Amino acid sequence: MSRIGREPVELPAGVTVKTENGIITVSGPLGTLTQDYDAANIEITVDGNVAHVKRNSEEDPIRAKHGLYRALLHNMVVGVTKGYEKGLTVNGVGWKVAQQGKDLNLSVGFSHPVIFKAKDGITLTAVSPTEISVKGMDKVAVGQTAATIRAIRTPEPYHGYGIAYKGEVIERKEGKTAGK
Repeated sequence: MSRIGREPVELPAGVTVKTENGIITVSGPLGTLTQDYDAANIEITVDGNVAHVKRNSEEDPIRAKHGLYRALLHNMVVGVTKGYEKGLTVNGVGWKVAQQGKDLNLSVGFSHPVIFKAKDGITLTAVSPTEISVKGMDKVAVGQTAATIRAIRTPEPYHGYGIAYKGEVIERKEGKTAGK
């Protein structure tokens, strides 16, 4: 058995899990998330406040899916109860972030400001002029949005300028040495 796949998924109060036609639907206090799954080879059962993921074969692809769908189910349960958040920091001389309604206005060293539009289900917040918070229910969408914002100006190794994840360590390089 998969070490991850055989672990039960605890369902907090107010969370419901339904499986129908190869689609998992998880509803909770923050909203509803859905995910496709391989219903022919993977079985998801709910017993009270615990969900179990089981497989019907020992073939390698199905064994891999066993742990995958259990992890996806767990991420969905956490998403509809607590949500996910990623923090970003902006480092550069004169670089700043400002809130424009639901969108962000990034002044990050270009000749023009960059307007980053929030997608559905994602909340973008300029916590301070140098900090960004990305929040949402879907772990993948939060991570992808944070990665897209970071890709606007990836951190460079000489001065450390760029948009980095909060707590990310930027390996610094020495510049050129003067003289011989």
